[in-house]
Amino acid sequence: MNLLILFLGYLFGSFPSGYIAGKIAKGIDIRSLGSGSTGATNVLRHIGKRAAITVFLLDVFKGILSILVAKHFELPDSWQVAVGISTLIGHIWPAWLNWKGGKAVATGLGIFLGLSWQVGLATLGVFIVVITLFRIVSLASLSAALALPLIMFLSFNTSNFSYPFLVISLLAMTLVIWRHRDNLVRLIKGEEPRIGKH
Repeated sequence: MNLLILFLGYLFGSFPSGYIAGKIAKGIDIRSLGSGSTGATNVLRHIGKRAAITVFLLDVFKGILSILVAKHFELPDSWQVAVGISTLIGHIWPAWLNWKGGKAVATGLGIFLGLSWQVGLATLGVFIVVITLFRIVSLASLSAALALPLIMFLSFNTSNFSYPFLVISLLAMTLVIWRHRDNLVRLIKGEEPRIGKH
């Protein structure tokens, strides 16, 4: 049963919401445009705000769903984390899109909302503050990713803390930074576009 739920996590994560949005809205393959990501930011830049919001919410939901399924079957924390990792892997490397998916931000948020909603909301708060101040999605994403392990660590001695949860927060941070390595270079050069600009 645990292995089946692990596989379901991958399937949930690999649901290609951004790819489908591109095909439905404009008949395009979103992976051929911009960053090549199937995530909400690339959808925003090449399809539009409505599609981007829909993709973002779907990507968050599939992260939440995978953890809720694991919790429903009373999997221990270590297995919940394994399911979360499987979901992230599915989102970043979906088998049916030639292993080319999103950047782990929205689905990662959903996973942490499922594991510990307080930590998830606090991390979302960091994202909202940074994007409000600077209007750069990648900067907000990287800031939230860097803050995540600290926020998780600060929940130590509370019912929200679990050592496996701390491990996945470090892994999620690493994945988000790695997936945004090109954005990081542009940020350093001052070339990263702001929302509303290309």
